[in-house]
Amino acid sequence: MEKIRTIIIDDEEPARRALKNILSQYCPNVEYLGEASNIPDGVKLIHKTSPQLVLLDIEMPGYNGFELLDFIKDVSFEIIFITAYSEYALKAFEVSAIDYLLKPVNIDQLNAALEKLNNKLHAANMQKRVELFKENNTANEFTRIALPVSDGLLFVEVLDIILLEADGAYTHVWLRNGSKILVSKKLKFFEDVLNARKHFYRPHRSYMVNFNFVTKYNKGESLLVMDNKIAVPVSKEKKSELEDVLKEVRVGQ
Repeated sequence: MEKIRTIIIDDEEPARRALKNILSQYCPNVEYLGEASNIPDGVKLIHKTSPQLVLLDIEMPGYNGFELLDFIKDVSFEIIFITAYSEYALKAFEVSAIDYLLKPVNIDQLNAALEKLNNKLHAANMQKRVELFKENNTANEFTRIALPVSDGLLFVEVLDIILLEADGAYTHVWLRNGSKILVSKKLKFFEDVLNARKHFYRPHRSYMVNFNFVTKYNKGESLLVMDNKIAVPVSKEKKSELEDVLKEVRVGQ
């Protein structure tokens, strides 16, 4: 197996040493190329070594980790951010399809991130994903989301999602433009990241809907009919709750 060419950028020497030790002892699929203590030196190291992966601290003096890409014209590497961020920021990482590790770095989590990276290096849109993260992390709610699809990532407006349907470890996403996308995320992921948005609701274990696209609620048959003509079942245990929610939510507002 080809090793992942890797560098570390972190301003704290003990943190760099600890991460380097983890890589050497527990990550045989990594080729360690070097380290830097700040963004300018990190940029020089990237140009010198051409890494496939940068393990990048976020909070550093001078320039933070997100500013690294401001100095790179052609991004040919993937980034795994190392962070102590809040829960909301972690969700922003998730919806932007950016990998992260929490401090202190856990060996199993690092190997899981490396395994995901080894399956598919998709650094071509790293810049766009970082921009999406910064946009979502500064907003009161997520406006766009990166959907992992078979050939990469699809960036969509959250409000363009009509409904979502579970399919094992995958989810079918119906969009306003009429397209149906198969996404390699479980429905629970979408429920977690959209739970603060009042117009999204999970009426059934296999479905989540955007109330803005509901055209009819058939109470007798326990069905929500969507704009795209799909009839979504309402589970028995959710029926009473749904009817209470519908009283509060004005569809289309």
